[in-house]
Parts: sequence; C-alpha cells; structure tokens
Amino acid sequence: MPMPSSKLLLLASVATGVLMQPASALEAQAFVDRVAEVYQTIGYDFEFGPATLDGDTVTVDGVTVKLIGMEGEPTSFESDAVITFTGVNERPDGGYMADSVTIPDIDTDFAEEPTGHITLSDIRIDGFFVPGGETVPASDILQLVGTISTGPLSVERNGEQVFAYEGIEAANTFNPEQGSDALADLTSTLSITGMTLDLSSVEEEDAAAAETIEQLGLTNVSGDITQSLTWSMADGHMVVDQFLFDFADVGALDINLDVTGMTPAVLDQIYAMQAQMAAGGETTEEQSQAQMMQGMAIMQGVSIVGASIRYDDASLAGKLLDYFAAQSGADRASFVEGLKSTLPAMISQSGIPALNDLVVPPVSEFLDNPQSLEIAVAPPSPTSVLVLMAAAANPAGLISALGLTVQANQAAQ
Repeated sequence: MPMPSSKLLLLASVATGVLMQPASALEAQAFVDRVAEVYQTIGYDFEFGPATLDGDTVTVDGVTVKLIGMEGEPTSFESDAVITFTGVNERPDGGYMADSVTIPDIDTDFAEEPTGHITLSDIRIDGFFVPGGETVPASDILQLVGTISTGPLSVERNGEQVFAYEGIEAANTFNPEQGSDALADLTSTLSITGMTLDLSSVEEEDAAAAETIEQLGLTNVSGDITQSLTWSMADGHMVVDQFLFDFADVGALDINLDVTGMTPAVLDQIYAMQAQMAAGGETTEEQSQAQMMQGMAIMQGVSIVGASIRYDDASLAGKLLDYFAAQSGADRASFVEGLKSTLPAMISQSGIPALNDLVVPPVSEFLDNPQSLEIAVAPPSPTSVLVLMAAAANPAGLISALGLTVQANQAAQ
C-alpha cells in the first residue's frame, strides 16, 4: 500500500535535518580554521574552542591567542568568552565575509598582588574579511577589518581606577568595497576618546617619582588620541595627515607623514623577510648583514615626500623648566638663560655646524616662551630612503636633501 504523502514529507524533513547536522558543524569548523590560518600569517596563533553554526551565525566557545616568534615573553591570552560571528558568507575562493563579530563584556581580575581588575564593554568588529587562497597577500591583509570599536574601559589597581577611556573606534574605508581582489585605495581613522590616567599609586612604588609627578601636575592626566590616513595602492602614496596625542593642561604631539612607494608588493616583501627572520632562530653576523642588504633593496622604491613632528604646549614645558630650575637652585629666567648659552656647544658636539643656525634660534625662542616647537622635513622632490641614507655621509648635504626646518611658536599649517 502506498505511503501517505504526509508521512513521506515528514520522513524527508527528518532525513534532511539529520544530513544537515554534520555539514553545518563542518562548515563552522572550516570557518574558524581559515580564520586561524589567515591570522597566523601576521603573527597570531589562534586556538578556537568548539564552533557551531546556526543559519549564517557562527559561535565559538572561547579562544587562546599567542604571538608567534616571541618565545619567552608573556604573549599568550586565553578567554572563555563566546565569540559570535554574524552574517557569515563563504566566498568562491574559499574565503569568508562576516557582517560583524561581537564579544561579551569583560569584567574580570587579571592580577593578585596588587589586585588588578578590568572591565570593557561593547566589543565589536563590523566588516570581518577572511581571504581565501593558498597565500594571503598584503592587499588582503589590509582589508581584514572594516571597523573595530569598544565602549568604556576601566583598569583598577586595589579597587582604585588607574586607567580608563570612554571608547575606541578604528575605521577603514576601501575602494572598491572590502574584499576586492583589486584594492585601489583606502582611508583609515582612529579615535580613542576620554582617556584618563591616575598616577597617584606610583607613590607606593617610588616616592621620589611620585613627588616629581605631582610637581609637574601629572598625577591625573586626561586626553584623546586621533589618527587619520589615506593610502593609494598603485603608487604606494601614504599620507598620515594626523596622529595626534592631545592631553588637557599638558600638551599635544602631532605626527605627520607623507611617503610614496609603500605598495602592497613592498609590504609582501617586508612580511616575507619578517617571516624568514622569525623562523631562522639565532642570527649570525653574516645573516644580519644579508638581511640589512635585503631590507635596503626592499626600501629602494620608498620615497619621503614630507614629515613633521609638532608639539603644542599646554603647561608641561613651563612646569619642566620651573622644576629643573628649582632643582638647580636658580630662578626660571636664570635657568633658561643658562640653557640657551649652552645650546651652541651642545649642537657642536654633533659635528654638523649647519645645525647651529637651524636649531639654536627656534629652540631659544621656545625656551623663552614655550608655545610650540615643530621639526619638519620637506625634500625639494620626493627622495628615496636609500638616497637619504647615502647622503648621511655628508650631514650638511643631508640637511639640504631633507629640507629640514625647525620652527618655534608658529601657527600650525
């Protein structure tokens, strides 16, 4: 007698469910295995716990992370947190893309004497790319993450908060979209906001250092860190137009960089050399020289367009002058005049007479009235790093080749 169609449908659904279970587990494991393979190429050894798949969501029960090539150092981190990858899709080349990765809030002790405690919330990655293929080129490594963000962090020592921030966000934008085989350019930003640092506990370890910190007004420090860059892959033109450490009532340090030739091909060579060095064990003098020559060859096409380091004072320089003046038993004005009088002799020790006229006037101006001090290089045309190294044999010529300038108390450009 023929079986009713309803029973056939029921048996078919049960059979389908049974057959799907092993496939789902294998797919989840294949995903985390590929994540581990990819991150091993950039120095991270991931050991994931059991992975399960529910629709397009992969959950992983815990992970151990080790840094490769740094034996003997405390470079291992273990967590039993459940990591959730949502919106996971497999790509034709065997890679994957996940919409987001989330990790539960952290609230745990990490040390006993003194007691250390850390809390961190809202840990998230948006746009998680896992490239396929037998090798992982630099153009793929640059695209691994779209955005990483966290909420507030708090680190306590014996129940007292010593470091905290309100949030972090590091965001990358890719052209074309993330995961493309033909990455053309990217922009990247970093923001760490609401940082606070309490150094009052230093007194328990070093009373003299704590006294110095207090006199300099550094017992409680707060500020932000921001960075932004653009990067073109075709010519390797990278512009870091801001890398700013800005601390209230202390000062701000901003680093800018403009280079060309930093292409994915150059990065591939750098990564290969690093991997070779990490696997080589103890290095002989001959091997060190060979590695140096290899590094110079890699950097041959990298040129400096410009770079600068600028410090804007918000009281720290003045407090340092007052502090060292008091230590020497002089008033600040006398101490500053003494410093200024020794500057030419200090510069002459470098053996580069041309530095005297370049450095002494602006540094003297800054000591008289600490507002800002900026050191910049701007070669007449983009200049290869190797050319600059060769020019170092003639320091005066190097100053000209770099277009080196030192300025004090000038408005930021």
